[in-house]
Amino acid sequence: MLAVTLLSCHAIVFEGSARQVILPGEEGVFEVGPFHRPLVSRLLPGLVVVDERSFPIRRGVVKVSGDAVTALIEPESNEES
Repeated sequence: MLAVTLLSCHAIVFEGSARQVILPGEEGVFEVGPFHRPLVSRLLPGLVVVDERSFPIRRGVVKVSGDAVTALIEPESNEES
């Protein structure tokens, strides 16, 4: 399992465990699963998908280290849930 944290400037958008995360990276959409190699990537407009939940974003940055995925994102809408 992955420990996933999605943060905006104003709130924690999502925090929990997941089997996979799909991200709209600078080089294209990519998937992160357990034991993924470490990386840092800029995120472009699109969807961050955590298991079955989708979070539309304008942009962001993600860091993958061990089984932790941490992303600082700008949500698509002003509503942050």
